[in-house]
Amino acid sequence: MNKDTRSQISHILLDCVDRALQRTQKNRSHRPFHDALLTKKLVQASAFERSFSTSFGQGPIEEISSIIANANGFEVERQRNTHINVFKGAIDEIERICSSLRSKEKTPNWKKEVQKVTAFSKGDTEVRRVISDLWLKKNGVEHFISIKTVKPNLDQTEKAKNDMLLLKAHDPNFSVYFGLFYNPGGSERSSYNWKVPSSIFNMHQDEVVLIGSDYWNFLGGQQNTYENLLQIFEEVGQITQQKITKL
Repeated sequence: MNKDTRSQISHILLDCVDRALQRTQKNRSHRPFHDALLTKKLVQASAFERSFSTSFGQGPIEEISSIIANANGFEVERQRNTHINVFKGAIDEIERICSSLRSKEKTPNWKKEVQKVTAFSKGDTEVRRVISDLWLKKNGVEHFISIKTVKPNLDQTEKAKNDMLLLKAHDPNFSVYFGLFYNPGGSERSSYNWKVPSSIFNMHQDEVVLIGSDYWNFLGGQQNTYENLLQIFEEVGQITQQKITKL
């Protein structure tokens, strides 16, 4: 990861922490019962963590993802609007697939699902719009990524799958992904243990699911992208931790 890329990412992280600190200091409140049971320092730290989580959300992750992908030679666009023309039969099939997965009547099987929705070649069509959190293009291949929180709810996951299948129905050559920027269960993909999205995707095996290191290494095009990113966080942390202790 080159110096300019590291610098841009560091700036985003510092800004997130600074904004969280400003909000925490501005919104200080008197909590006598909390202070009595816990400590003022712990209560303040808790308030800061909530504020930081607000700052470090979808926007910064998309921005950092864009920077890394761009450094890897991708054309990049955030919140990409794609108008697609899809056979109505395929749309109906996608709705059936998502409904049966949501109700757990069927188990997820991405390859078979794509085969079903791309099999339609006749009949009326319908124009749909799909918004992708991140659009990338390189070597003539277009990639569409739906970036979600690391513990997405059922509605978010179903909507992502619906959009991904619509894109594949429009053009089977499109590359689509469901991306989670870290794994709350541990370092290995097999350790992902948030059950909610598992009825919609096979979170351990589906090739379109990118979790943690798989997500960042894909964007950066190198197996050590994730480790390099963590190093940047740690370097910035040496500065931000000193600021936080002064709360």
